[in-house]
Amino acid sequence: MFSHFGIKDFIDVFLVALLLYYLFRLVRISGMRPLFTGVLVFVIIWVLVSQVFKMELIGSILSQIANVGPVLLIVLFQDEIRRFLMSLGSKKSLKFVAKLFSNGKQEKDNSHLTAIVLACMNMSKMNTGALIVIQGDMNLAMYEETGEMINADISPRLIENIFFKNSPLHDGAMIIAGKQIKAAGCILPVSQNPNIPNHLGLRHRAGLGLSQETDAKVIIVSEERGKISYAHQGKLKMNISPEDLQRLLLQED
Repeated sequence: MFSHFGIKDFIDVFLVALLLYYLFRLVRISGMRPLFTGVLVFVIIWVLVSQVFKMELIGSILSQIANVGPVLLIVLFQDEIRRFLMSLGSKKSLKFVAKLFSNGKQEKDNSHLTAIVLACMNMSKMNTGALIVIQGDMNLAMYEETGEMINADISPRLIENIFFKNSPLHDGAMIIAGKQIKAAGCILPVSQNPNIPNHLGLRHRAGLGLSQETDAKVIIVSEERGKISYAHQGKLKMNISPEDLQRLLLQED
């Protein structure tokens, strides 16, 4: 059976398994794992009925449903498909290749991250609500356009002034790309994950929603409790310390 199974076949199977794992990871992050599992169960039943047990009537009915399946999948998983295509177009693969051919480690200036952590620590003490997005490889221009463009250097005082309660931009999100504050007062997609605790407000849901859509790192400061939370890759870490926040921001994906 496996006499003609060569290296090319192994690579083929490995890539299919990797693709299925990646798709499963995407739907798990977005909270649509039951729907994804349901689709797999339907495919298994369809194969068993049509190919194994040869039940013509129910097999033909399921085949008709399967014919429109690709369209239904695009409708149901449109956000996941968009996220998958965006990740394919990101710069991670290029960065990986660059690291392979680079000579030695390049020192990075992380002073801007320290400024962000300091601002979050001060806002936490003052119970000032904040939603800060740090761009990764995926471009966030579409979200920047929903707010006011700033294009200013990062400083703790500027961040705190933007999120001051009487500021017109304090309710929206701040987007940081590189070492610049690109925009503030931005609107983010709200997560539809049913597992989010009911006591979390719109800031947390929007921060988690963007982390599901992109590879950005999101910091949330609660206005009610003054606690700092961190969202990345569809996961939310709550009640973290400034030291933990600094460590998370410095971590490579």
